[in-house]
Amino acid sequence: MYNHYFGLSEAPFSIAVNPRYLFMSARHRDALAHLLYGVGAGGGFILLTGEVGTGKTTLNRCLLQQLPDNTDIAIVLNPAMHAMELLAAVCDELGIDYDVENHTLKTLTDSLHRYLLDNHARGRRTVLLIDEAQHLDFEVLEQIRLLTNLETHSEKLLQIILIGQPELAHMLAQPQLRQLNQRITARYNLEPLNLAETGAYIRHRLQVAGMAADREVFPAGVIRGIYRRTRGIPRLINVLCDRILLGVYGRNRTRADGAMLRLAAREVLGATGGRGALRRYWPALPVLLGVLAVPGVAWWLLARDTAGSLGAPTPAALALNPAAGGPSAPASSRPTDSSGPVAAASPESPGAALSQAAQRPEAAQRPWATGATPGEVAARRAAPWLLSAPRAQAVLWALASVQPPPGDTCPQEAYRGVACIAGQAQTWDDLAGFDRPLLLQVITPERFAGSVVLAGIAGRSGWALTGSSAVPVDLAELGAQWTGRYQFLWHPPVGFKRPLARGDEGAVVAQVAALFARLDGQPSALAGRRFNTALQQRVRLFQRRHGLDDDGVVGAQTLLKLNEQLGIDLTAAAARQQVSGAVQAVLQ
Repeated sequence: MYNHYFGLSEAPFSIAVNPRYLFMSARHRDALAHLLYGVGAGGGFILLTGEVGTGKTTLNRCLLQQLPDNTDIAIVLNPAMHAMELLAAVCDELGIDYDVENHTLKTLTDSLHRYLLDNHARGRRTVLLIDEAQHLDFEVLEQIRLLTNLETHSEKLLQIILIGQPELAHMLAQPQLRQLNQRITARYNLEPLNLAETGAYIRHRLQVAGMAADREVFPAGVIRGIYRRTRGIPRLINVLCDRILLGVYGRNRTRADGAMLRLAAREVLGATGGRGALRRYWPALPVLLGVLAVPGVAWWLLARDTAGSLGAPTPAALALNPAAGGPSAPASSRPTDSSGPVAAASPESPGAALSQAAQRPEAAQRPWATGATPGEVAARRAAPWLLSAPRAQAVLWALASVQPPPGDTCPQEAYRGVACIAGQAQTWDDLAGFDRPLLLQVITPERFAGSVVLAGIAGRSGWALTGSSAVPVDLAELGAQWTGRYQFLWHPPVGFKRPLARGDEGAVVAQVAALFARLDGQPSALAGRRFNTALQQRVRLFQRRHGLDDDGVVGAQTLLKLNEQLGIDLTAAAARQQVSGAVQAVLQ
């Protein structure tokens, strides 16, 4: 429909596998090298895993084109079958004759063995490639392992390539499949594209389809938005870019913008998830989360009555927190400007309540509330980062305020200057960009509900806060228990209830303008009570610099990043230091 409009010879973002559009990122080249090495090594298994849409099928096509001419290959695309059906399918692929009406596992295996011996004698190599291998059950996988027993004195006769989603690797790690897992000679997990690769991928497909190299349809800000919404998964990139091009064509424009991106994302990705959805659906969050919070409120109040509240700050807490009446904090830890409307948005120094919690008797400090069942106690000992929901809420709140926590476990409307945002995520990458302490909901292997206060991610590990210390946590172990739900606290400007755009008026606009003036070290703000063009341009510059949608609208995501830059909200690293500092203050 839009090909002629953009000067394209064909649709550049079709989800059909087309070798002409092959884009080999560094990770795709590494994956192909692992596959070719495994085939060249001869015998055993090769394992390739990757999320849906990361390009595994495209990589398979590339592998088939580069296999030596003396290679015969059997491809099984739908492995959802039992062992005998799978062997029959392999024989069909290789053209092996067998009794179709009266065959058994033994007769099929014998026929395959004779074929492999004959092929080996002719100097030919045989490869079996099984796609979507995560659908294989244990019985079939064991039968496949037995096929690798077909060998001569010097080498295996059959090379097997297993391709599937990441759960395939977890399945092969099961004890009952350890013999197969030990025979894997090469394995690779294909990761999604990063931001730079996403931009290169989009430009590559447009140019292959005929677009001039100097023409820019997807500005840098839109590409960043595409990356955030698709997490670098090529198939999702194709679907989203195709719809964006249709939107550009329909509006008779030459370039995409943030509004087109958001509309396209809603149409093809549904509720787009991640951080991009927060600003768009912010007005609806109070109603939704208010309904979800009702059972949590009752549970939290019951546990608080049992375990006791944090109470008033102790002397050690006052020493840490000048806002509570103690000695002044070092200049480096105080806000640079607390006058005017900015003061209402600045948080009280965190950590005091944690200091007080560290002074309470040991029984009161236990993450599991008094009266925990033996199973809960055992789970807590096995994972010191595991907390009860009330305890985790108290730890998270103490990092944001010295005031007693509210009855609502996650208030969207600011309570004493602190508000809560809750959401659902799919990957650790979705959380890493927040860079602040997060409360995660988990379910233990024993099926107990619990919580974890995550304070930073580094590679495959992270840190969790217990209330008295920061402890390391294996993200693979935590990920197996995490439900995907998270929440965190922040300090919105007073009166902020919805995104602010040019033309809006009110005290909250003056507060936002003052925050940007404070960030820039300027004595006066760009705007007063009315959101003007100068403030909009400053917001866009800030958004571009920090990888946000540069639409000039001040929503939750822009304010979260602004708070982070000004030190208004606690970062993950600062949260770890606050916990350690609170404990040290108590011990001195």
